[in-house]
Amino acid sequence: MNFIISANTDIGIVKDTNQDGLSVKIINTPQGRMAFAVLCDGMGGLSKGEVASTTLVSAFNEWVYNGLPALCSTGITDSAIRSQWEDIVVKQNKIIGSYGASQGIRLGTTVVVMLITQSRYYIMNIGDSRAYEIFDTVHQLTEDQTFVAREIKLGKMTPEEAKTDSRRNVLLQCIGASDAIYPDMFFGDTKKDAVYMLCSDGFRHEITSDEMYEKFRPGILTDAAVMDFNSRQLIELNKQRSERDNISVALIKTF
Repeated sequence: MNFIISANTDIGIVKDTNQDGLSVKIINTPQGRMAFAVLCDGMGGLSKGEVASTTLVSAFNEWVYNGLPALCSTGITDSAIRSQWEDIVVKQNKIIGSYGASQGIRLGTTVVVMLITQSRYYIMNIGDSRAYEIFDTVHQLTEDQTFVAREIKLGKMTPEEAKTDSRRNVLLQCIGASDAIYPDMFFGDTKKDAVYMLCSDGFRHEITSDEMYEKFRPGILTDAAVMDFNSRQLIELNKQRSERDNISVALIKTF
């Protein structure tokens, strides 16, 4: 199995800085080629959200070059990935939180991170950035850690009500601004000829699943140039529909 990758981000139509951070790469390992992506949506006073997001992206990229090779020699397991990634976010939560306290500001970041091996995928999520699998439909792999998502799960709110609720952007936790971090983990079998997408919430507010599928269905994403072009089209569509946030999307196609 091989991979094609793409990553695009846009400041959007309102904000002065882009506080999203993302990275996607293909890695050659003794256990075969793998793909890795991390996407963070930063927030904070004095435009420091980008500090939180880029700090966390850098920490996970360091793991790719230092932690993953050692893991390949001992064997990649769900529990090993969970343990090492939890260590990263707990450590970075303290580092980012301490930095904010020293500057007299409050800052933080969401994170969604994904490793795709020849047979299995591993995802960690904190906040409301998302991971999807696009095959014969658009399937959300992660669960939002937001107030409205919790209310929907408890049956106290409908998805339609959540779209207009004033608390729809309230996160239950984020790295750097929470006392403790409780990440969600998701595991599954890697599909061939599928597309795996990571995105910030700014990418998905103003477009539909059908519009995502039209541009990202596996059959038309033949190379990175097409992936970039179609990503930019959806980013521009979000902006035309007055999306106010930064907008970021990373794609990994398996073949």
